[in-house]
Amino acid sequence: MRPLIDRIVPALQAPDGTVLEEARRASAQKHRVAHRSFLERIPALHTVEQRPPADPLPWRGSLTVAAFNAQRLKDRRAVRHLMRQAGAQVTLLSEVDLGMARSGNMHTIQDLITGQGEGYLYGVEFVELDLGSADEVEQCAGQSNAQGLHGNAIVTGLALERPCLIPLEENGLWFPGIDGHQRRIGGRMALAARVARAPRPLWIVSTHLESKTDPADRQAQIRALLRALDAIAPGEACVIGGDFNTKALPRGEDERQLLLEAPEHDEPLFADLRDAGFTWRHANLALPTQTPGPTNKHEPPFGKFDWLVVRGLDASNPRIIPAVDEKGRAVSDHEMIAVDIAL
Repeated sequence: MRPLIDRIVPALQAPDGTVLEEARRASAQKHRVAHRSFLERIPALHTVEQRPPADPLPWRGSLTVAAFNAQRLKDRRAVRHLMRQAGAQVTLLSEVDLGMARSGNMHTIQDLITGQGEGYLYGVEFVELDLGSADEVEQCAGQSNAQGLHGNAIVTGLALERPCLIPLEENGLWFPGIDGHQRRIGGRMALAARVARAPRPLWIVSTHLESKTDPADRQAQIRALLRALDAIAPGEACVIGGDFNTKALPRGEDERQLLLEAPEHDEPLFADLRDAGFTWRHANLALPTQTPGPTNKHEPPFGKFDWLVVRGLDASNPRIIPAVDEKGRAVSDHEMIAVDIAL
């Protein structure tokens, strides 16, 4: 697996079209063993894009942190509306496109922060070889991706230091696609950085665990993240947030207390988080965060997939912000979650 990636650039390099076409041919033959060679040949998978805020905010003693699976970040205006509702000073985003036809071939994260004075970190999870899921292929027929990048981001007006990308897996699961769609190069990852003006070290981490897998594999991904944090931030205050895809957790209304009391019974990754000093009880609500989404993709009972976990911090006022725009239309198949934290 790639080592921790800490090479910072002002703009990611677009993947070479010849390399992508070669990868498509290998993918069509289901040559998953070839995945590694293509991963090594794409510079965007070995760098992190950073734009610092124009005028960094001072440290005020506490923060509101939000996490959201933005489902491609197609609707930036609606996501900004959710961020305002949450009162977020830090927003941890997953499923963020850069140069994908399905989201208008935009640099979506730059568009999101335009005129806001914020900065961002952006790291690539996958280089997309196609237009996306089956419905996205249909919607974007005849179009092509300008860059084909898809990943995680951190948006904040705070100054960040020591940013890095932490690979969690790169087994090539998505290289041949799932049911013939979404062929990809890359793997699940996390973005981490330290708040520069905090009175003592405080790390923020945005992550997205694999959806097409099982609890043991998600646990392995969290273990990879915790090993990296042991190296760069041993025992230091930290908040991790994102879509953990904790699909094995109970979904019945009469079982909701188990979501916070004993999630490790069904998703053992929580035992590893607890052993590393992380807690979740005061940072989350025992409620589902999955939704039907804009296309009514999911049906009840819905699961709690999205989490904020903290170490060395006081967490309070956890909340769920319904993922709808100002007219009540669905933005994502995940709700936004938020919590207040203090050192």
